[in-house]
Amino acid sequence: MISTSIESAVRPEHRIAKELASSSAFLMARLGVRFKMRLMAKLEEAGYEGLHYSVLAMIGEGARQTQAGIAVALHLDPSRLVAVLDALEAEGLIERQRDPQDRRRHVVTITKAGKRQLTRMRGLFKELEEDFMAPLDPESRAQLHELLVRLAVHNDPSCAFRPAAASAPVETA
Repeated sequence: MISTSIESAVRPEHRIAKELASSSAFLMARLGVRFKMRLMAKLEEAGYEGLHYSVLAMIGEGARQTQAGIAVALHLDPSRLVAVLDALEAEGLIERQRDPQDRRRHVVTITKAGKRQLTRMRGLFKELEEDFMAPLDPESRAQLHELLVRLAVHNDPSCAFRPAAASAPVETA
């Protein structure tokens, strides 16, 4: 239930329709957009680009990543990804090399400088996430995360990991 003080702080003409507020899917989408906007602003304020964080997080897991694989996983147009990778490479955060098994592909790896940058970005993300989730106690956060993982795996196969990894919160260190 929305507290009376919060509800009265929003003028009636600025509220969403009750029909929309009663939809869990609408609220998830709205909160997702709101979180993304805040994250992008926070990253830009610190001199980063949002896609840089996504790409570094992906290749920071240690597996060899191809440009095509990154584009597919992040739902990015390959030409947009090339621009992001160019910027990361220019900053010395990643390296691209021809794949020895298939010379048509490029393999992308993170550098030590990229790992340091990723650690800083994770800190910003975690700080924002803590603020965003502040109204929920740890038990509620864990329950919400578990439900979101179930929905994500059902609706987006790229979110599917082994069960032990799927139920654990995102590691930030």
